[in-house]
Amino acid sequence: MKMGQFPEPEAAAKASLHFLTILLMLIPLAHTTVASHIAQRDFDSHMDPWSSLDANDSSPLECLQVAPPVLSPAGGCQQTLMIHTFAQSYGQPFYSPPACGFNRITINFTVTSTGRQFDRLALMYLGDTEVFRTSTAEPTKNGIIWTYVKDMSAYLSLFSSPQKVIFDLGNAVNQNYTGLWDTTLTATFFSAKDDIHPADLIVPVSARRSADSAASAFIIPETRARNTFSLPQNMKKAVFSVSACGQAEEEFWWANVLTSDLNAFGNETTLYGHSAFREIQVLIDGHLAGVVWPFPIIFTGGVVPGFWRPIVGIDAFDLKEDEIDITPFIPMLSDGEDHSFEILVLGVEDDGYSDPTVQAVVGSNWIVTGKIFLWLDSDSSTAFGNPPIISAPKPSIKLQSTRKYGANGTVSSLDYSIEVNRNIYIESTMDILAGPETVYWKQDLVFANTATLSNKGNDQIVEQSTKGTDTASSSYVRTFSYPLQINSSYNAPAHGNVTINGSFDRAKISHQLSDLAFPNDYKTFDYYYARPAVASVPRLSGSNVHNWQKGMARYTSDPSANVKTSDSFGSTEQRCTLTGVGGTSIAVVQGDTGDGRTTSLGQTDELWERHMKATNSTIDFDEQRFSGQAEAEK
Repeated sequence: MKMGQFPEPEAAAKASLHFLTILLMLIPLAHTTVASHIAQRDFDSHMDPWSSLDANDSSPLECLQVAPPVLSPAGGCQQTLMIHTFAQSYGQPFYSPPACGFNRITINFTVTSTGRQFDRLALMYLGDTEVFRTSTAEPTKNGIIWTYVKDMSAYLSLFSSPQKVIFDLGNAVNQNYTGLWDTTLTATFFSAKDDIHPADLIVPVSARRSADSAASAFIIPETRARNTFSLPQNMKKAVFSVSACGQAEEEFWWANVLTSDLNAFGNETTLYGHSAFREIQVLIDGHLAGVVWPFPIIFTGGVVPGFWRPIVGIDAFDLKEDEIDITPFIPMLSDGEDHSFEILVLGVEDDGYSDPTVQAVVGSNWIVTGKIFLWLDSDSSTAFGNPPIISAPKPSIKLQSTRKYGANGTVSSLDYSIEVNRNIYIESTMDILAGPETVYWKQDLVFANTATLSNKGNDQIVEQSTKGTDTASSSYVRTFSYPLQINSSYNAPAHGNVTINGSFDRAKISHQLSDLAFPNDYKTFDYYYARPAVASVPRLSGSNVHNWQKGMARYTSDPSANVKTSDSFGSTEQRCTLTGVGGTSIAVVQGDTGDGRTTSLGQTDELWERHMKATNSTIDFDEQRFSGQAEAEK
């Protein structure tokens, strides 16, 4: 098969991809370090991304993100969409047009790199619509390699029509930072018998620059993240998804201080403010439609680089999107007129005296896009009903700040905390083809962050908790918890080595019934890999995902050496579990035993678990379990 040609789709395929144009380009997206962000990760940084851990090993280091295996059969229709090296690629587009057909789709993204380079953010678009956000691991002298497989079934409607694919991965090289990104992006198209029902139409809320061969992310606060357009009148369900992450001053937003404490340690130390709380709001015609309290992503150069070799941080290779059910707004949006859709990023502002408030004032910057997933009724129908009733009181905010002073009268330590509570309820009645229906969206959220800064702001202890429950009238319920504990210490004497020590303990925990736009994890799980002889998959109604990490690391650099040297040592442990919830118990064959025995999947059953430990870039322990049965141990 020639490059640029796809095989004919299988008979069962429900959609076909006619033409894709591949465009690879770049916008500058840099990261910074934790605590007071003192070691800025630019080309003059003390935080050298190249350590000597692999000096005695000539093989490339295989990096990975621990996540449940995704169904992507080898027998599907496959096509290489992209093979490209991102080097000095600023403003250097590359085109290659392929074409194919499919029922469901996954992408396989494989990257190799050798040398010295920072971690980079990458975004993939179909036209103006972002469909994948990832970041890179930091390379080593002898090289790194990783592969990530992502289910893309939610974007079936986009892949069913001609699209331009833009893959935006930022990189720059010079005599010191030599790492290139050799990338391969492969799509697998296949048919699967499941209950995934992707949207009929997806509308981007983005900068809409694909016509100019440019990426379409909004950069907040530099630009306003707002679009105005009309929607079809025959909508019956609508979901707004948000893709967002902080960069530069906002990369470690969870470590930021209260605005009233910005000068606590004088002018010697640069602190970042607007508090450690961030809220992302979605506005429709200026009305609050819902909020996102983001998961604290830590990239592979974050805090201490030794944490993330070879196990990267939670979601670092696949930055997940958050969803808001905006179905209650359909009666207002189905009038055929233009409506505005806006994304705001907010922090908490205080002056130390007045009541604190949530305001759309944050540092630079946040990379954000949104999109609206639409399910449509028959062409002749129009959704009528009442405008939404919105109950969204101002969030409850509690702040506390205490400074301790040394013998010389300067601040020796700063203790501060912030607590935020918010409740949102939005409801309307829709008259659709099936009849009147009351629809609602409900959010109950709790946030707490307690931190201590000392050593002129260079040492920091952070303990944070983000919890919430999102509920929709469609039977969707998602409860989540993001606990985070980070300790970091930075020391840079006038004549001596730069050292950074750190430890962390964090998790991403979710319990989800049903789904909105993106398939529930149990629907994309690779049951056939887990149970080769299973005749059918379990009939479930939801899933639990418990993803936990902890680690310790140390970074040392000698800035005075003629040839700059650095070392980063660390250990990381991770355990990720996927459990099926509810539904009907069914009997399945235990394919590994060969004796025909069966087991029942009850109300809650472990589908998959992986437990790993790594020290100094070496895997010490790796065990996967499928339905409670251990598969392998290293």
